[in-house]
Amino acid sequence: MEYFSAVDVITTKRDDGALSDDAITWMLDAYVRGDVAEEQMSALLMAIFFNGLSTRELNTWTDRMIESGERLDLRGLSRPTVDKHSTGGVGDKISLILAPLVAACGAAVPQLSGRGLGHTGGTLDKLESIPGWRAFLSNDEIRDQLDTVGAVICAAGQGLAPVDRKLYSLRDVTATVASVPLISSSIMSKKIAEGTHALVLDVKVGRGAFIKTVEQARELATTMVRLGTDHGVATVAQLTNMNAPLGRAIGNALEVSESVEVLQGRGPSDVRELTLALARIMVELVGIDVDPATKLDDGSGYEVYQRMIRAQGGDPDAPLPVAPCREEVVSTKDGYVQSVDALDVGIAAWRLGAGRARKEDAVSAAAGVECLVREGDAITKGHPMFVLHADDEAHLQLGRDAIAHAVVVGERRVNAEALLLERITN
Repeated sequence: MEYFSAVDVITTKRDDGALSDDAITWMLDAYVRGDVAEEQMSALLMAIFFNGLSTRELNTWTDRMIESGERLDLRGLSRPTVDKHSTGGVGDKISLILAPLVAACGAAVPQLSGRGLGHTGGTLDKLESIPGWRAFLSNDEIRDQLDTVGAVICAAGQGLAPVDRKLYSLRDVTATVASVPLISSSIMSKKIAEGTHALVLDVKVGRGAFIKTVEQARELATTMVRLGTDHGVATVAQLTNMNAPLGRAIGNALEVSESVEVLQGRGPSDVRELTLALARIMVELVGIDVDPATKLDDGSGYEVYQRMIRAQGGDPDAPLPVAPCREEVVSTKDGYVQSVDALDVGIAAWRLGAGRARKEDAVSAAAGVECLVREGDAITKGHPMFVLHADDEAHLQLGRDAIAHAVVVGERRVNAEALLLERITN
């Protein structure tokens, strides 16, 4: 390999030039070794933020992230593997329902998940509200559970794409998170290293999502689908609306409870709609001719969920934590609900204690928001709109302040927005 210097690599991208495959490989490898300083990698990330990466550059960048660590070997399983990744939203508990449901259809679902940060919740935080449940499994335990249960939801191992952890922390403090190539490589390097045959991406767009416009979401989804396909993973993306919260429950134990309701054939219609839409894509990608709705309605998905929780030390029948402080927020006037702002509701749940500002912060299992109204509902003065759940009065006040303007009430009836926006394929 020819000689490179960090300054030359930064200068090339700063001036909107194309980085060679060798330059990308050298830069990332040297960064992992500690030969490239944090400020130098920060400068390169900012140059990429402004000038982007070509398809070739992005493929190579992603390859080096994958090769920086281990791959999870899922070969030899008796079922085809398929996973799902969401870009994060408010009330997005779909993974808890989807993984066991798709397993009940005959697939193996290795759902390696993360924790929440800010106003978006984390799947692991939700499941940790179940007594005894553990997030950390060895690679052998993951394989065994996929063989015996068909579904696993757990923390991604430290060995998967380790350079991504360094880069993500740096992006977080250098305002370079919102970059399509950097987001795409971060998500897809871990999913490709996970070893799954197929992948469905749930790309959220709207007020409560990281991505605010359909155009931006389409660009991100298209880039990730191409990356997955180029690396031999059958990949499809679904754009979904995140202007309003998903379902009624926002918060860790609250969302577990709502997920169980859906698995038992009840629960909010929007959660069921999105779960089935994603499940149908997943089974189609791995060639399973089963309608997931039948497995939801006959209780098979719920049975797999119970086995999945027990396999990881949890008690699916144990009572979930309940917040000692609860309070209703009521409407101040008559009319029709024009909108329920997912961002305001997500921030309220965070302030109540359900989320964290930093990765090392603790979260409350019981805190959160119950959303009792939807867009288009008729409402009268004094009608309950939310129930706030908190561990103490101080957090309750923070949530009360954050949610004060989440609902707009007007004189005209409006129709609820569509949940499923667009499907992106290769």
